[in-house]
Amino acid sequence: MATGDAAPQRRALKRLIIMPAHNEERNIVPVLEELGPLAVGMDILVIDDLSRDRTAEYAARLGATVISLPCNLGYGGAVQTGFKYAVEHGYDVVVMMDADGQHDPSGIGALLQVVESGEADVALGSRFLGRMEYRSSRIRRLGMAVFAALVSRVTGQRITDPTTGFQALNAAAVRFLARDHYPSDFPDADLLMVLHFAGFRFQEVPVTMRERLSGQSMHASLRPIYYVIKMFLSIAIVLLRQRTHLGARRAD
Repeated sequence: MATGDAAPQRRALKRLIIMPAHNEERNIVPVLEELGPLAVGMDILVIDDLSRDRTAEYAARLGATVISLPCNLGYGGAVQTGFKYAVEHGYDVVVMMDADGQHDPSGIGALLQVVESGEADVALGSRFLGRMEYRSSRIRRLGMAVFAALVSRVTGQRITDPTTGFQALNAAAVRFLARDHYPSDFPDADLLMVLHFAGFRFQEVPVTMRERLSGQSMHASLRPIYYVIKMFLSIAIVLLRQRTHLGARRAD
């Protein structure tokens, strides 16, 4: 019989992997198969953003929970749907990763370590501290460098990869972003500033980023130009509303 001095057992953390996906039937199977052994004890949620192929079917067949959106919300809307699911189901830690094979899942452990140890509220996977196994367009590289400098200046913290979608977040950050604080298309540098002004701590972790397995990136064609223009406008709005973000965190 246990004595009264026995230390209480800690509750196991509930962990969720959120994976937004749009027309990724050629990628979702190898991604989930590679992820499987590295995600023991974690639930996997695929947000099917109105795919017109068999993405949802293949993901469900491999054991993932699938939410199929009735309309195309874009990357940010799909991710925020996952955040709302995580809040509703009481998850303690959330990992975000892409469904195209770009994010090496071996980096999940390092991301979780930062958040679960309390070192930061959000862990950011940086390809520039780790390894980037592909070459992006010149305008995208220039945009990443400029936005990294802006985020570093505003936050007073060196940030090398403000565009990373490979992240881990604690429950408080997820609750905050599940509300009205998440961009609908490209949640990158502007989102880091929002988190900073709301009082959240973030830390970069070296990870490996690879070329997508197949298909076209959402940054293909003329989208990088739109991305750069949109991000500058979004950052300007965030800077103007910084007190609003702090008030929202306090209310939360």
